[in-house]
Order: sequence, then C-alpha cells, then structure tokens
Amino acid sequence: MPLWTELARVCNAAGDEILLRRKGDIHEIRFNGLELMSNINHRSETILAERSLRLLGRPVRRVLIGGLGMGFTLRATLDWIDENAEVTVCELVPEIVDWNREHIGHLAGHPLRDRRVDLRVVDIQHFLKRQDKGYDVILMDTDNGPDFTVRETNDAIYSDDGLKSVHRILSPGGIAAFWSATVSADFEERLCTLPWRWRRDDVCLIGGRADAFHHIYFAGNSLPCPHFPPQTAPLPATPYPIPEPS
Repeated sequence: MPLWTELARVCNAAGDEILLRRKGDIHEIRFNGLELMSNINHRSETILAERSLRLLGRPVRRVLIGGLGMGFTLRATLDWIDENAEVTVCELVPEIVDWNREHIGHLAGHPLRDRRVDLRVVDIQHFLKRQDKGYDVILMDTDNGPDFTVRETNDAIYSDDGLKSVHRILSPGGIAAFWSATVSADFEERLCTLPWRWRRDDVCLIGGRADAFHHIYFAGNSLPCPHFPPQTAPLPATPYPIPEPS
C-alpha cells in the first residue's frame, strides 16, 4: 500500500500548519492536522458552479468565487462561461495559490492560466466590503462550510453581516451559493433574514455511504423554482444522487 508523500508544508503567521501531501493519485491539503480538501469526492464543488450558472438563466458577465481550493469550482465555472466573462477568485492563503501553480494545477486543468481569471490573494470578507459592483454569481467555497471554519474569524463570512455583504453586491436576479459539509440549521435561519429566496440541495458523495452528503445553499431574489414558498422560507431540500463514474 503506498504511503503519503509530503509535497509542501508551511506554518503561517497565525501559527497554523498547512500541509500538502499525495498518495498515488490522491492529493490532500490538511489544516492543523485536519483534512481541509482533496481531489476525491469533489463533485459537489463542480455542482456548486454548474447549478448556480444554470439557475441564473442568462449569460454571465461577472462571477466571484470565495476560496480557490484545488481549483475544481473555478474549473467548472470557466467551462460554463463565455470568453467575455470575468471570474474573480479570492484566496486567503498564498501558499494555496503557489501549490496550485507548482503541484496540483493539473488536477483541474490549470484554471489559473485562463486569462478570464482575476486572482486576488485577500480575505474574502475584506474584498466584499470594498465592492460596489454587482456580480451575477457569487460562489462561497471557504473552509468546510458555516459550521466548520478553520479559524474563528472566518465565521464572519456566514454571519448576518457577511450575508448582507453578499446580498449587497449580488446583481438583480443574481445567484449566491454556499458550499457546506453539513446541514446548518443556524445558517438556514440567517438566510431567512434577508429578502431573498433560498434552497438547499444535498449532493450524495460518490463511492461513499448512501447517507453521505455534501450540501449547497442557493439564494437569490429571483431563484427559479415552481411552487415557491413565501420569500423568507426555504425550499424543501432536494437530494441529487451522483452515480459513480464508469
């Protein structure tokens, strides 16, 4: 059985240890000893982008992605938009950017090489507060979702103020989507405080247990769906099983 090979390791100014390692074709990034992301079961990151762009229902001009990760959300976005669209990606950890360029870019087809990408090494919270232009689609793929952030300061992304910042720069008819490893009742309550419609889609993990899911929260003023409930109530959660690849 192959062993893990360490590709890179860094300790940042906050004292966090971030590790990139590989075992065969599997690449994994760990944060303070916990798995943060890998190239296994990344289908929900792809769906985060694809389904948001479909729900938008019109050609996209500007997309904002919070979190680069291994580039799967960015790759799916680039594959769906046209040549004149622009994607801004905010990544807090500069080493994640470096590793995408040096070690793992091939996993998602080197999306950072695309001319449509505007990469910002910045805290997404700070970026949101400085923006006054509208984004058609906003994709938040930070940490492991609202209930499992890697540091306490990141909780603000999913707070009332964080959601208001997202809502403020969302263009009319735009779609905001939030990736989560778990169902978050508290986050759902906060989503209900803003004047938009939202729903949660549950994505079955490939190669895992039948009850293993990742989750995506979609929100927008004109979120299309038949038989929409009142504006401040969520749509029923909808599971989308993903078959294993042949």
